[in-house]
Amino acid sequence: MTRRPTRTRLWALALAVLLLGCGAAGYTLRAAQRAGAARPSADASLTLDGTGERLFVRDTATGRVALAGRDGTRRTGGPVCDRFHAAGPTALCLQRRPGVPARAYAIVLDRRLHEVRRIALPGIPNRARVSASGRVLSWTMFATGDSYATSAFSTRTSILDLRTGYLVKDMEQIPLTLEGRRHHAPDVNYWGVTFARDDNRFYATVSTDGRTYLVEGDLRAWSARALRANAECPSLSPDGTRIAFKKKVSDDPKSPWRLYVLDLRSGREQPLADRRSIDDQVLWLDGRTLAYGHAGDVWAGPADGSGAPRVLARGASSPAMVR
Repeated sequence: MTRRPTRTRLWALALAVLLLGCGAAGYTLRAAQRAGAARPSADASLTLDGTGERLFVRDTATGRVALAGRDGTRRTGGPVCDRFHAAGPTALCLQRRPGVPARAYAIVLDRRLHEVRRIALPGIPNRARVSASGRVLSWTMFATGDSYATSAFSTRTSILDLRTGYLVKDMEQIPLTLEGRRHHAPDVNYWGVTFARDDNRFYATVSTDGRTYLVEGDLRAWSARALRANAECPSLSPDGTRIAFKKKVSDDPKSPWRLYVLDLRSGREQPLADRRSIDDQVLWLDGRTLAYGHAGDVWAGPADGSGAPRVLARGASSPAMVR
C-alpha cells in the first residue's frame, strides 16, 4: 500500500523535470536562433588582402569590421568587435562579452579575418594595436572605470608576441625608470602601446602619482623609461620620427585634451588644427595625415598642424590602414 504512491510521486517528479528540461532547451534553441538571425555570418570575401592602401573601420550600426572606400562607400561584413586594429597579415579584435562583471575577448585574426587565437580578459575593451609587421600585438582594458577624464580608473595592458606565443598579461611587470631612477609604486598604470618597425621598441603611456608620461620601452631588455610628462595614447609615425598623442590642456572633464605631434629628434611639439577634445589613439594614414575617432565618426587632418579636420567615415570608429 505504501509503494504505489511513492512510485507515482517519483514518476510525476521525473516527468516534471523532463518537461522543464525540454522547455529550457527549447528556449535556449529559440534564443540562439534569434541571435543568429540578428547577427549574420561574416562575409568570407572581406579580408586584409588587396592592393594599395585600404582603410578598415568598425561600423557603428552593426558593430562589424568594414572596408571604407575613399568615395564614402562601405563594405560591411567583418567580425563583430568593440575595438579593432590591423597591420600586415594580422588583425586584433576586442569583443565585449555579456554579463557582470565586465569581460571581453582579445581575438587574433589572420589575413582572412579568421580567428586563430582567443584570450579571455576581465574589463572593458579600450585600446588595440598591431605592429607594422603583424607579429606583435597589444591591447588595453579598463579594469575599473571607463574614462581617462577622471581619476577613478585602472587599466590592464597586455602584449602578445605571435612569433613565440609569449603573452605579457600586464605591463606593470616591466621595470620603469622615471626621472633617472627606478620607480616603484602600486598606482602604476600603462596604456596605449605603439610599436616601432623592429617589433622590439615601443612607446606607451604610464600614469603614476597623479601624472602621465610618455615612455619608451625595450621588449628584449625588458625595460621602460619616461621621456616626457603629459602625453597619452601615443602613435608612432611610419618613419619612426614623430609621435602623435593627446595632451591634457584643461581640468574640464568634458574637454580635457588636444592632439599634438612630437618630433622625437628635436623635442618640439606641434598642436593639430583640430581644437576639439579627442579621446582616441590616433592612426597615421601616411606620413602626413592622422585619423581618429570622435563624436561617432572617423576624422582626418594634417599632422603638421595646418588645414582643418574632415570626416573620413561617418558612423565609424577604430580606423586601421592596411598596406
